[in-house]
Amino acid sequence: MAREDEAVSRGPDEGQRPLAVVTAVVVREGRLLVVGKKAAPDVLYLPGGKPEPGETPLETLARELDEELGVAPLEPRFLAAVEAVAALEGVPMRLTVFEARLDGEPRPAAELAAARWITGREDGLRLSPALRDHVLPLLRRRGLLPP
Repeated sequence: MAREDEAVSRGPDEGQRPLAVVTAVVVREGRLLVVGKKAAPDVLYLPGGKPEPGETPLETLARELDEELGVAPLEPRFLAAVEAVAALEGVPMRLTVFEARLDGEPRPAAELAAARWITGREDGLRLSPALRDHVLPLLRRRGLLPP
């Protein structure tokens, strides 16, 4: 696992760097905050985004949550590093996931079409591969979401 202050853009040995993305897991009352992007409103993701040059993961997290949802992360803690395929780009991705609370009520802005709270068990959800295959199972194992 990477430390929270490590760069997340190191690539695999084959030389291709995975897409670096920093996201937040925000759970309230057994529900996870997810977002839909204007580019693919039917696919749900964790809020967050790509770091800008020289930005630390925590700086990226704060900037992205402010830009996309108008909130700041409170007490962010490193949760996991996930290797997956980016849903929109279809390329390898390294997702750095922080668990955090928010300083206010999230309101979608910028490239987001929607924000909603889910258990992950609702019918008809179309989740990003990283969320579906890695993050939701991790949150259930840790007792953050219902089994």
